[in-house]
Amino acid sequence: MNLQMPVEKAGRIYKMYARRLEKLGIKTFEDFLYHIPSRYDDFSLISKINRVQPGEVVTIQGTVSEINNEFTKNFKKLQRAEIADDTGTIEVVWFNQPYLTKVINKNDKISLSGTVDWFSRKLVMQSPEYEILNDSPTIHTGRLVPVYPETRGITSKWLRRQVYKLIKENLQTFVEYLPDQIINEHSLIKFDAAIKHIHFPQNKELAEKSKKRLSFDELFLLQLSSLERKLNWNKTLVSNPFSVDKFKNETENFLNRLPFKLTSAQKRVVEEIFKDLSKSKPMNRLLEGDVGSGKTVVSAIGMYLAFLNGFQSVLMAPTEILAQQHYKTISKLLEPFGIKIGFATGSTKTKLKKFDVMVGTHAVLEKGINFEKLGLVVIDEQQRFGVEQRAIIRSRGKNPHLLTMTATPIPRTIALTLYGDLDLSILDEMPIGRKQIKTWLVPPEKRLNAYAWIEKEIKTTKSQVFIVCPFIEESETMQTVKAANKEFEYLQKNVFKNPPAGEASLKLGLLHGKMKAKEKEEVLTKFRDGKIDILVATPVVEVGIDIPNAAIIVIEAAERFGLAQLHQLRGRVGRGDKQSYCLLFTESKNPQTLERLKAMEKHNFGAELAELDLKLRGPGEIYGTMQHGRKFLKIASFYDLDLIKRVRLAAEKIFPDLNRYPKLSEKLKTINLKKVSPD
Repeated sequence: MNLQMPVEKAGRIYKMYARRLEKLGIKTFEDFLYHIPSRYDDFSLISKINRVQPGEVVTIQGTVSEINNEFTKNFKKLQRAEIADDTGTIEVVWFNQPYLTKVINKNDKISLSGTVDWFSRKLVMQSPEYEILNDSPTIHTGRLVPVYPETRGITSKWLRRQVYKLIKENLQTFVEYLPDQIINEHSLIKFDAAIKHIHFPQNKELAEKSKKRLSFDELFLLQLSSLERKLNWNKTLVSNPFSVDKFKNETENFLNRLPFKLTSAQKRVVEEIFKDLSKSKPMNRLLEGDVGSGKTVVSAIGMYLAFLNGFQSVLMAPTEILAQQHYKTISKLLEPFGIKIGFATGSTKTKLKKFDVMVGTHAVLEKGINFEKLGLVVIDEQQRFGVEQRAIIRSRGKNPHLLTMTATPIPRTIALTLYGDLDLSILDEMPIGRKQIKTWLVPPEKRLNAYAWIEKEIKTTKSQVFIVCPFIEESETMQTVKAANKEFEYLQKNVFKNPPAGEASLKLGLLHGKMKAKEKEEVLTKFRDGKIDILVATPVVEVGIDIPNAAIIVIEAAERFGLAQLHQLRGRVGRGDKQSYCLLFTESKNPQTLERLKAMEKHNFGAELAELDLKLRGPGEIYGTMQHGRKFLKIASFYDLDLIKRVRLAAEKIFPDLNRYPKLSEKLKTINLKKVSPD
């Protein structure tokens, strides 16, 4: 079988499962092999029936003496079997699985793994894993058994069968692509052995060695890809480097006329950007900074220098809302200097035929917008753009400079691993005079008090409020987690319903990602104009909503979010001159969860919280629901700093001689690393 084949094209059965498998990140048959176990059940102890003890996890192997469907006293169906070996018999019980009496037959040789305990006054094996014994090795019992991340309709047992079949059919085709010197220097096992034993290890040591090898590979290929992009970037030349010294007086005048003083962090980053812009190779810089740290102003200063040098600039934002806000900010800063600003989104297009700066969404890629001399491209929240969009916009100019901005707090380890081909700038300071947002973790018993306090704040300070819920609709599997639709109805009918005589009732609004763009814009306009007091929303508010009068944000089911995303949500308030507040609601009583959320009360910088989340919550969950379940790494861990360091050194050492290793070069071409590429 071709491992690159999409699952949905492999026949009716797989087509039926394709959508479910996609939720697990499995789109091709090769993806099955990299869907690694989350743990292993140790069923390696094979015991004779007369030796089993209560509470023991064992595997027994014997013959089925009988199997029947029966009913309990509560009229629930159970399946009862008797298994015999040469030392005795034992009863086995399953519940509500009547099909078992059709797949397990009398006299079958069977292997069962599970816990033996007392049931109806006798030793019984309850709900064990089972498999009929034949000439093939056991994969569900009698060994370390892999347990995989699952989704509805896709069980570990089904996944084990698929993976085993794929490995058996393709093991001979797994090519070793790492050079011997790398394998020996880092004490790695061979690639084919790693794939086989990550799924079906003979012991825990072999499972660990397999994970070490595949983690090394994942990070190593990521680093090589990064080095390759950096080399390709450095080979290209800008048509003209920007002159900085020539326009020193003009830029100083621009900075002096700003309505605020730049922070020392902003000054440092501006210097880094100017240094890049003056070089003959195009800038490729990632600017990371909290919401409100002044990234847009820094980019505007770069645009001003581009204008002085006779070049156009473009700023791309992922949403119309964010594009509008950038347009307003950029216009205020640059129009007084005679700079023409254009604006283009899906619903609005500039009438300017000539412009110096274009701000917009992906609509700026349309052929009707001509860039005569594009010199600087600024992309905000780049992870929300597709690779094709980023490539097209770069192609509109002759190798323009590229500045990528993000408010997503990225730990330095992750930034260096994912974006090693970019130069990194961090705005780690907030503007002078900005009030810190007060954050409180609210226990369930104080929820009603919190609602009363919110109502009082709205009436006394005329503040507006965000209430954020993780989902739009109530989930069947997570009925304790607040959903925006239900919460909106509940708050409207039961909480903010009866104002005192003579007072107007509070107005509530609803905002979520499934609404049409026009509907969202109408709700936001009402909220911005003060016609809505409380906006109930999903995390769609995480990026791009700037309401200076919003001073309170309530985050429901806060435990569902990573600290990085909680911090970004918190950044929706605190834009005006009022004291702002963030209230975290959770029903969780887990001490570790509460400790993690309490960090929000103590820390106000995103970078600090991202590093903390890396330690407390684990690398696979740093971004919470923000990345919609996508993980940058499937096997390796961003928290394994030692491995990352060793891999980076190994990649840098071998990269200059990459052409000497054709198998490694070929592997580098075939892997899909575009999802983490900034260009």
